[in-house]
Amino acid sequence: MARTDRLMRLMDVLRRFPPPVTAERLAAETGVSRRQLYRDIATLRGGGALIDGEAGVGYVLTEDPALPPQSFSRLEIEALLLAVQSLDRIGDPELTEAARAALSRIVATLPGEQPRHALHAVMRSFSRGPERAPPVIDLAALRRSCWDEMAVWIGYTDLNDNRSERLIWPLGLSYSDRTLILLAHCRLRMDYRLFHVNRITTMEATTESFRPQRVALMRDYMLRLSCQPR
Repeated sequence: MARTDRLMRLMDVLRRFPPPVTAERLAAETGVSRRQLYRDIATLRGGGALIDGEAGVGYVLTEDPALPPQSFSRLEIEALLLAVQSLDRIGDPELTEAARAALSRIVATLPGEQPRHALHAVMRSFSRGPERAPPVIDLAALRRSCWDEMAVWIGYTDLNDNRSERLIWPLGLSYSDRTLILLAHCRLRMDYRLFHVNRITTMEATTESFRPQRVALMRDYMLRLSCQPR
């Protein structure tokens, strides 16, 4: 886990768990050793977090009273909850868990009865969405390639069962109930292509960066979409 993500998770656990939270519990929740946990606590304290306690006793996070409490309208909370729930149907497990953790972090910092009243007003869907074929490749690795703007080699079987191998520049993922689509610039065809992620059979990361070209490519693609007849 990246250091920034680990520190954010540590702050999240300190907010959500009844204080004081033992070092053993914090280490287990963040997946680090006790020695690393003590270093992380020191890092957060050095960054300005008000964390009381010590090893053998437990830790308590004290929110800075000089900062205004985080606040959302009931409609904003409902929108956030519905967005997270929708990931059960359209997202992958890693993305869904990240969204749930983010929502928990938000709710834990809301003042008073605001979160309880808003969250109880939202009804969950009673019907299951259509089943979507799971990807064969490591979706987390593909997502990192999009984030890091690095080219990847893929093996692909199209909807007509034609197989090919090609180098692509992955630009972004599009989620829906039925499909997960990768928008990429195909270096074989030198044009934009939409790939069904569950039909990508192999993927290999490269050290080739397309970062200087990404903004221009996305601008050009969005211009093409706007010029298409509706």
